[in-house]
Amino acid sequence: MPAPTADEIARVDVSRQHQDILALSSQLQDALWRVDTAELESYQPLTKRSAEDAVLVAGMGGSAVGGDLAAAALGDRLTRPLITVRGYELPSWATPGSVVLCSSYSGDTEETLACYEAAGALGAARVVATTGGLLAETARADGVRVIGLPAGLLPRSAVGYMLVSTLEVAAIAGAAPRLRTEIDAASSHLVELAREWAPEVEPSLPKQIAEQAHGASICIYGAGPTAAIAHRWKTQVNENAKLPAFSGELPEVDHNEIVGWGRAETVGSFLAIFLEDSDQHPRIRRRIELTSQLIEPHAAGSIRVESRGKTPLERLLSLVLLGDLVSVYLAVLQGVDPTPVDVIDRLKVELGGPELD
Repeated sequence: MPAPTADEIARVDVSRQHQDILALSSQLQDALWRVDTAELESYQPLTKRSAEDAVLVAGMGGSAVGGDLAAAALGDRLTRPLITVRGYELPSWATPGSVVLCSSYSGDTEETLACYEAAGALGAARVVATTGGLLAETARADGVRVIGLPAGLLPRSAVGYMLVSTLEVAAIAGAAPRLRTEIDAASSHLVELAREWAPEVEPSLPKQIAEQAHGASICIYGAGPTAAIAHRWKTQVNENAKLPAFSGELPEVDHNEIVGWGRAETVGSFLAIFLEDSDQHPRIRRRIELTSQLIEPHAAGSIRVESRGKTPLERLLSLVLLGDLVSVYLAVLQGVDPTPVDVIDRLKVELGGPELD
């Protein structure tokens, strides 16, 4: 099937999710303003931290991705651990000196609400990033600072807001350097990429990848700074294209998963996508080359994608933008509106609880 045209994208993506994705540059700039509005610089529970305690990002789904991506962008520039917590409980080793960013786009994610309460009982510093809901209401009543996010997006489409909120909280808490210059540069870089990969451009890299991926189950592999982005690609394909997708990290994949590719063609059609970066270990590049060659006889194909940009943040966000567009263009090839997630809504009803991000 040929790559989707601009008219087909407009017809199938009725909620215009692709436009929210292409506006990632604007999200970064607006997020900085929203962090400033929250006045975190003068918030003593956040700024008076010891040099040993971790920064924890409590969130689920699209609301948690900011923690993963921030840790990848900061890399060895982190001076304290930055860890994403997915679930109802904080780690047993969390201390009162920890900083806990409770990230829930809806403000009603039950796991994040539980972590908010746990952080309060622990005596840890809390910050909230949300559009509202019970989380914002409770935080304001408790005197906890709230980074107010704009309504009207899907949680998974608010990736720029979640990333910048995490980067800024980590910096203000003294766990990392301030990346505002890098954020500005990345914003400008994303404007250029958005023009290059827009729906009306023929051909384009995201359309070509979507075309090749159509009809196959996708396995996305990252390494080092791209491992978190591989997981992002996987979840975006899951939610937007409504398809199974899987992610893994090298070199671990070469110690187990690579063997499974030997009989892949007997159970289905699988496409491997490798996300590469100029900052990855040189042995990783060689591993990707060899792994791709070894699995290709059993795969529907193998694609190697290189990040683009000068700074770690630019390169990371280039792959985020690319993967998000691939997932929507793949949904269009499936003839599926990328926005609804009916099975998650059904699960929410069956659980009888608050929102799921």
